[in-house]
Amino acid sequence: MANLLQIKNLHATVEDKEILKGINLEINRGEIHAIMGPNGSGKSTLASVLTGNPKFEVTKGSVIFKDKELLELDPHERANEGLFLSFQYPVEIPGVSMVNFMRSALNEKRKYNGEEPIPASDFLKLMKEKRELLNISAQLASRSVNEGFSGGEKKRNEIFQMAMLDPTLAILDETDSGLDIDALRVVAEGVNKLHTPDKASIVITHYQRLLDYIKPDVVHVLHDGKIIKTGGPELALELEEKGYDWIIKH
Repeated sequence: MANLLQIKNLHATVEDKEILKGINLEINRGEIHAIMGPNGSGKSTLASVLTGNPKFEVTKGSVIFKDKELLELDPHERANEGLFLSFQYPVEIPGVSMVNFMRSALNEKRKYNGEEPIPASDFLKLMKEKRELLNISAQLASRSVNEGFSGGEKKRNEIFQMAMLDPTLAILDETDSGLDIDALRVVAEGVNKLHTPDKASIVITHYQRLLDYIKPDVVHVLHDGKIIKTGGPELALELEEKGYDWIIKH
């Protein structure tokens, strides 16, 4: 299996407080990794550090993504290299249509890779294809980005963006937060449809319920800035049954 992401001894701080205290993680192409842990354990910080949020300072360690040192790249370069973050709380961008937003993002990626801008007809065809794949209405795709969307619509919209940008590594940061069971199922189905043997996903979640729909190959438990246990899908079921205290005390 081809190694896609390798995190070695990653330490990071925010406002001089150390949050990540030595993360080690390897992800191969084709794998889905779930990262679970109680509030404040560092899950969202890890996602922010990987995507280059300037609020967080990396003090130690390295992150190799597709044989490049990720930490040396700007956030837009990381995105163009094939990294995608689905936010816990997607932002609204009033006045910017999804069509223009997606076309700009796609053309930025193509420019980065030395490709010509996508012709309008090809772009509309691609948009239609991805909409149909994810069962997203034309009306949803033609509105301003997330403006007036429900929580479920925002999350579906993010999965649509993911389909359009075709990332190599998708990071889903608590995508299940605030979703009812129907919206959760729709989002999970979208993620599953987009998964291929060439790609990988990191699913950050508190709860087993998302993992009923997105089946992880590996489950990691994060506590106090470190991965304290790694196992198969059964580890998530055990956490559901016994809670985090059981694992922290052992």
